[in-house]
Amino acid sequence: MDEPTKQIVIPAGFRFAGVHCGLKRNPNKEDISLIVCDSPATAAGVYTTNKVFAAPVRWDRARTPSDKIRAVITNSGNANACTGPQGEKDCAEMAAIVAEQIGAAADEVLVMSTGIIGVHLPMEKIRHGIAAAAGQTGVEAPAFLEAARGILTTDNGIKIASRTAEIDGRTFKISGMCKGAGMIAPNMATMLGIVLTDAPLSTEQTQTLLRDVAEETFNCIRVDGHMSTNDTLLMLASGAEGGAPLTDSQVAQLRHELKAACEEMAKLIPADGEGATHLIKVDVEGCATREDAKKIAIEVADSPLVKTAITGGDPNWGRIVSAVGYAGVTFDPLKLELRLNDILLYQTGTPVKFDAKTVSHSIKGSFETHVQLTLFEGDASARIWASDLTVEYVKFNADYST
Repeated sequence: MDEPTKQIVIPAGFRFAGVHCGLKRNPNKEDISLIVCDSPATAAGVYTTNKVFAAPVRWDRARTPSDKIRAVITNSGNANACTGPQGEKDCAEMAAIVAEQIGAAADEVLVMSTGIIGVHLPMEKIRHGIAAAAGQTGVEAPAFLEAARGILTTDNGIKIASRTAEIDGRTFKISGMCKGAGMIAPNMATMLGIVLTDAPLSTEQTQTLLRDVAEETFNCIRVDGHMSTNDTLLMLASGAEGGAPLTDSQVAQLRHELKAACEEMAKLIPADGEGATHLIKVDVEGCATREDAKKIAIEVADSPLVKTAITGGDPNWGRIVSAVGYAGVTFDPLKLELRLNDILLYQTGTPVKFDAKTVSHSIKGSFETHVQLTLFEGDASARIWASDLTVEYVKFNADYST
């Protein structure tokens, strides 16, 4: 995946760095990412709901929401998960090292880690890496990109997004970075992500914004149905653009741009799913509740048989329809309608006549495949983005830790 070439908008009040410290074998790949806030920032977080979670998740949960965060330090190549008391100690030390470098308290530093689980951090390398990163932070796009590369693991390229919000004569910037290509099944979200803005927000506004936007974006992506131990999405608001705190109506306007940025980043994750050849967009409409629609969309998106059918360009409507049937949602199957890339395949309980070659060519000829299901039970809908399932995914994950 090529790095984005469009203009990157950098919110005021933040500095960035990314360095290589030896966690990754390739010396040209950054494995430490540092974001420093010039002044205490408002911060919020949403985290994995996996009961087996990493030391940094525990650390950040205990410190968000907050109005005094000064930095976020991330290492890639090692998840610091399932590492017991030593892992907790190492996480705290990472925060303390950053704090010492920037003149803050350890409780004002958030920590994220990603990579292989069950292996203790090589703290000597981490110490050198943090010191190096702290000594070269910058406010321009190249520094932002270095930090964005420093959080990657199996990703093929950086995943970033930027937006500008014009609100009542004031201009606020939003930028974010995330990572994720495998072990993707969100509830919060599956990935690491950081969203930054220079808008003045309260802790309550920041937490509410992040929670709501995550539900509509990062919680709507799938790769393999496997929830990570390290899922973390952070939002920091520096308030560096100044002015009065945003009113509720102004927050709603900011939310529009924040959602757009998060949706752009979220889609990049399944699009970069390990070995993926297709991005699958699953739209479920006409449900009694959004919960019902999302349940169905997830079952379809997670089905290995649906995923492999898309990989092979097979318009196998039966796999999709049967996945709807076992989603645990009450509906009239005789009303169900299925379209694939806008071509009607199934209606009123039976397949309709369609040209299989035409549908197959439409799948093979485009990176994105659109699965559209309508139940005619109500007005609620949901959308999930997913990757397909390929031989390359199996090969990669069969050899991942060896």
